[in-house]
Amino acid sequence: MNGPLDLTFAALADPTRRTILSMLLEDDMAVTDVAEPFEMSLTAISKHLGILVRAGLISQERRGRVKWCKLEPGALRAASVWMQGFGQFEPVDLEAFETFLAAELPDRPPLALQNEADDGQNDDDETDEINNVAH
Repeated sequence: MNGPLDLTFAALADPTRRTILSMLLEDDMAVTDVAEPFEMSLTAISKHLGILVRAGLISQERRGRVKWCKLEPGALRAASVWMQGFGQFEPVDLEAFETFLAAELPDRPPLALQNEADDGQNDDDETDEINNVAH
């Protein structure tokens, strides 16, 4: 996992890191404030923060003696663009599809009625029908 997308998705795979990102949506936070709601050591939180930094999802800076974490919102852009590529397929509207089929095949009963009729048939009838179509 070397590419930016790999690092992003690896960082997002952990629920603790996703929670940290959600917390940072509100405002920048000191590392100790980030750690407060979690039941884990400051060292463990620091490791999670390090992964988020390496993925470019957050940045850290020292302000005096306190280390602050800041969300880097642009860092998710590449992952978002990649995921949107899968949005090109619209969900199928089954009612519209059934209406289309009824218009194209007017002598067939509606699909819902056909399914109800099929439920009453046994497997032998279906096998006979398949054999008749095949011959």
